[in-house]
Amino acid sequence: MKRIVCAVYVACCFSLIQAQPRQQLLERLSALQARGYMFGHQDDPFYGLTWEWEPGRSDVKETCGDYPAVMGFDLGGIEVGDAKNLDSVPFTRIREELLAHVERGGIVTLSWHPRNPLTGGTAWDNGDTTVVQSILPGGAMHRKFLLWMKNVRNFLATLKDNKGQPVPIIFRPWHENNGAWFWWGSKQCTPKEYHALWCMLQDYLLSEGFDNLLWSWSPNLGLKQTDFDSYPGDERIDLVGLDAYQWGTEQEFVTEINKDLTTMAKFTKKSAKLLALTECGLKNLPDPTWWTRVLKPQIDKYPICYFLVWRNAKHEYFGPAPGEENAFYFNEMIRNKNVLMLKDIIR
Repeated sequence: MKRIVCAVYVACCFSLIQAQPRQQLLERLSALQARGYMFGHQDDPFYGLTWEWEPGRSDVKETCGDYPAVMGFDLGGIEVGDAKNLDSVPFTRIREELLAHVERGGIVTLSWHPRNPLTGGTAWDNGDTTVVQSILPGGAMHRKFLLWMKNVRNFLATLKDNKGQPVPIIFRPWHENNGAWFWWGSKQCTPKEYHALWCMLQDYLLSEGFDNLLWSWSPNLGLKQTDFDSYPGDERIDLVGLDAYQWGTEQEFVTEINKDLTTMAKFTKKSAKLLALTECGLKNLPDPTWWTRVLKPQIDKYPICYFLVWRNAKHEYFGPAPGEENAFYFNEMIRNKNVLMLKDIIR
C-alpha cells in the first residue's frame, strides 16, 4: 500500500510539473493583455523581402530594432516525415528558432496544415467530403492518421528548454474551419465530425503528456452564428482566435472585423477565454498607412492579447521591412504603449 501511495504522489507531482508551462503561459498572456496586445509575425527568422535562410536576420528587427513578441511556425509536412515544412522551412531550423525565441523571452505559436490523408494532396485539397470521416476511429484512414499524429508528437517532444523542460506553446490546429478551403472545412465535414477530429488529436497529445500546449480555436473572418456549432467546448479551449485578412475593400474589412471581434469579445467574456487575432494582414501593403489608419483603430477596441501578421517572402509579404514605405507607419504604430514587442514583454 505504501508503494502505491508513493507512486500516486509521484504521478501527481509529475502532472503538476508538466502543467506548469501551460498555466504560466495562460497567466502571462492574461497579464500582458491588461497592458495591451503583442505584435506577432509568421516565419519571422527564416526569410524576408530580400533574403532567405540567413541566420540572425529578421525583417521586423531590421525595421524597428526589436523582435516580434510572438512568432508563428507551421508543422505542415511533419506528418509524412518530410525534412522541410510546406513552406520549405527545415524542421531542424523551426526547432532551433522556436527554442531561441522562447529563450529570449518570446511567445510561440504552432499551426498545422497537414496533407490530405485520403488523396495525398495538400491541406487545400478540399474536393472530398469524406476525409475527416475516413480518419476518425473506424475509418479507412484511421491507422494512417494515427501515424501522422505520432510524427507530430515526436517533433513536439523535442521542443524543450536548456533544462530539459517542455516549452509552452500556443497550438492552433484545424483553423479557419468555418471556411471551405481546407479538407476539414465547414463544407467538408459536419460539426460533429469536426468535434471528433479535434478531440482525437487533443486527447492523443494529452495522453502523451503534452500539458504544455495552450489550445487555440481560430475560425475565419465572416462569422455566422452556426459556426459556433463547431466550437470544441470550454473544457478543451484556452484561447479563441480570429483569422482576419483584408482581401476585399478597406470598408468591407473594417465592417467585418468589427462585427466579428464584437461577437468574439462577447463570447470570450462569457466563456472566460483569451482572445487573439491569430492571423491578419494586408498582402504586400499597397496602402503603407494601413498599420496606423486601418488596423490599429479597429483592434484598439477589443481585449485581444496579440495579433499576428503572416510571413514576409519575396513573392508576398504581410509584415514590415526596412526600406519599405510602410515601415514608417509600422514604427509609428509600435511607439504606442499598448502595442507590445519583445522588449516590452520581458521587462
